Amino acid sequence: MSEAARPDPDALLAQIQQEEAQQGRGRLRIYFGSSAGVGKTYAMLVAARKLLAEGVDVLAGVVETHGRSETAALLEGLPMLPPTQVNYRGRQLQEFDLDGVLARRPALVLVDELAHSNVAGSRHAKRWQDVEELLAAGIDVYSTLNVQHLESLNDVVGGITGVVVRETLPDTFFDKADEVVLVDTTADELIERLAAGKVYLPHQAERAANHFFRKGNLMALRELALRRTADRVEDDVQAYRSDRAINQVWKTEGALLCCIGPQPGAEHVVRSAAQLAQQLAVTWHAVYVETPALQRLDGRRREGILQTVKLAQDLGASVAVLSSRRVAQTLVAYARQHNLSKLVLGHAQPPRGLPAWWPRRTLGPALTALAPDIDRIEVGESSRGRPRPPRPPTAQEREGQVAQALRRYGLALGACAATTLLTHALVPYFDLANIVMVFLLTVVGVAVWLGRGPAVLAAFLNVGAFDYFFVAPHLSFAVSDVQYLLTFGVMLVVGLVTGQLTAGLRFEARVARHREARSRALFEAARDLSNMLTQEQAVEVACAVIAREFRAEVAIYVLDLKERLQAPAGDGNGLDLGTAQWALDHHQAAGLGTDTLAGSPWLYLPLKATMRSRGVLAVRPQEPRYLLVPEQRQQLETFAALTAMALERVHYIDVAQGATVQMESERLRNSLLAALSHDLRTPLAALVGTAQTLAASQPPLSTEQTALAASLGDKAMRMADMVTNLLDMARIQTGEIRLRVEWQSMEEIVGGALAVQAAVLEGRPVQATVDDDVPLVACDAVLIERVLANLLENAAKYTPAGSPVEVDVRAVAQEVLVRVRDHGPGVPRGREEAIFEKFTRGAAESATPGVGLGLAICRAIVQAHGGRIWVEPAAPQGAAFVFSLPRGTPPTLDPAVDAQAARDAAADCRGPLKP
Repeated sequence: MSEAARPDPDALLAQIQQEEAQQGRGRLRIYFGSSAGVGKTYAMLVAARKLLAEGVDVLAGVVETHGRSETAALLEGLPMLPPTQVNYRGRQLQEFDLDGVLARRPALVLVDELAHSNVAGSRHAKRWQDVEELLAAGIDVYSTLNVQHLESLNDVVGGITGVVVRETLPDTFFDKADEVVLVDTTADELIERLAAGKVYLPHQAERAANHFFRKGNLMALRELALRRTADRVEDDVQAYRSDRAINQVWKTEGALLCCIGPQPGAEHVVRSAAQLAQQLAVTWHAVYVETPALQRLDGRRREGILQTVKLAQDLGASVAVLSSRRVAQTLVAYARQHNLSKLVLGHAQPPRGLPAWWPRRTLGPALTALAPDIDRIEVGESSRGRPRPPRPPTAQEREGQVAQALRRYGLALGACAATTLLTHALVPYFDLANIVMVFLLTVVGVAVWLGRGPAVLAAFLNVGAFDYFFVAPHLSFAVSDVQYLLTFGVMLVVGLVTGQLTAGLRFEARVARHREARSRALFEAARDLSNMLTQEQAVEVACAVIAREFRAEVAIYVLDLKERLQAPAGDGNGLDLGTAQWALDHHQAAGLGTDTLAGSPWLYLPLKATMRSRGVLAVRPQEPRYLLVPEQRQQLETFAALTAMALERVHYIDVAQGATVQMESERLRNSLLAALSHDLRTPLAALVGTAQTLAASQPPLSTEQTALAASLGDKAMRMADMVTNLLDMARIQTGEIRLRVEWQSMEEIVGGALAVQAAVLEGRPVQATVDDDVPLVACDAVLIERVLANLLENAAKYTPAGSPVEVDVRAVAQEVLVRVRDHGPGVPRGREEAIFEKFTRGAAESATPGVGLGLAICRAIVQAHGGRIWVEPAAPQGAAFVFSLPRGTPPTLDPAVDAQAARDAAADCRGPLKP
């Protein structure tokens, strides 16, 4: 087996591990479509019935027919799994019975609507997680999915249709499916099916036709589904070719490979390849193969080549810079690896000055000979004419090049002279055949240390020195024995070949050292950054590592507590905070080598972490062309990603420590509140009883004593209320309060709250209104009455005496809104959220005491019911506190029950109340 065909051991090991992981795991087939109504469920049921007829144990776990008679007919005769009942906010909802399937263990289970969100309280939040558990248990699954439910396409679909899809599926799970079956239909046919009632029920179909099911939307979704399926199939083809070591290119996709060469006009080839890829609507790659000869080009020419590589990257190509001595073989291997069916290269011009009979070897024929199955496209010269030849080097550059070449060749000449002197001393002790080996060893050494050119010179010099000094007649190039001519020829050929191979190995070893150094640098950076516990340490380590690896100045902008970029220490040397802010806001690189502020000497890279960007990395290299090399740029971006992850980890360490301290503080405070409230309730109750006893004592008290006893009882009652608030908040925080949810009438709750606060509201006109269409609400009546009572008390405390209070209850969409409006000074702007925090009191308080827990208790109770509470300004003055409760479906009342009687019981709530 040749080296090219030998499989990679690491790849084989990974394949074996993957096959072992797949053993005992179920298979997943997804019926994939562009939208509802294309026939995914129908196709799934047809396949299931066929397997059932073949004797396969098939179970319909959950199948949504949406009222379609054709789909429902296919369910007849299929074993059905009864749904499980899940209690959600007092209602019994039906969900997929995962445990029932695991207990029954069928060979195949049908699970419709893969992206469905399960009801709160289920084992998993998403249905695809249920499917994952079934697959892990070895059960095969058939499921369905629409393209708009893929997470990566969620924003795209929302921009096309104007509908934001909330239920999404990770693309990673979709890609792991064993089979994807595309179920497709045209937009016109789908609209006809919708009109015929074969997609939704009539009342749903009309709304869908006016919004989502427009022809343009359906065509766009169909294109997305087709493209996504094609991508999936292309991945399967690539995996199949890789598993079976198929080197032949399969022209399943017209992807292009642009070959970037060192010759002038390479930019025109790149632009032509980009235009061709755009016209064919295919992906394209651009590859530059750097040979040892190209490695020795001067910095100016190499920078021009790297600029061409960057141009290809900017035009959308996947670029790579490969190191090899065989350009054609490397390009063909890359094309076969990535299944690229077309090669785009420039029209090669043979070197000028060669005679007509001299063989002209160009890249095109070599590629054709190696890969006749790959199409080759040659791009002609630019319409602007042949590119100008590169600028000749300056006198200073020529002097430097000549000096360097003379030094290398001079060292080779010195090595040959030293070898000749050494071997002269060895002649009495060794035969000439052994002396030849010493000369060949010198050629190898020169090739290793000085390169190919000096090695060729050393080969010729050593052959001449051996003939002149060691072969008779001595000190003459004449040869007395003709056999030595063969020795000279073999010696020269061996020297040249050995020098050539050694120089190539030297080049490859240098490339391998560079790769190993890059890998080691990434490993050390990841290791060092993973040990950092503070932001300052992470920034210091990252700056040091990047500065060392890229020979550059490095600065890192990090976010402060207010999410603003913080200038690094010693901000200067041309750093621009505005450019860094732009890179952070747009999540794009800016500055050196980019299209944004390209004249800046600094390159600004956003530090993108998993959750968000954590800052900006600024780099100013000593040699800007280093960042033009794709491998160097990718390594820099990898360093930036490592730094971002380190900063994010440190951030969450700080968050976790702060949360731990806050939790401990809350726990201690709740314990103190509970202890104080329990210890104070007994003496306060005794104090209230004592005041009441004094007021009723015999003989009757004087007028002053009676007023004093009444004041004492009133103050004691207010202190008891505050202690009750403290105890309730402590219970809510510890989760000790359990809701007793029942269907309640809002009229009764409002009436009860007004009765409780009658004394507080004395002297104020109160208007209570409950709309006729307000249904029964599933809630804990005692706690919701407490919420209303606290809001009424709050309105009385912070508004002028005698000002009115209004209570309004109405039903809106899926909520019931309760609004308590006052006519006081209102809530200061900016404190709308703060007033709901614990121990927060109003800015302008009355003489009525309080500890600032009333609104916090209101919010905790409302949120426990699944609602929300907020405050909004009321015109012309005052504030309105509004809270919402979920609107469910009340049970059907017995006809014998007079509903009007329940409303009449709270009739005193309607109209102005005068407590």
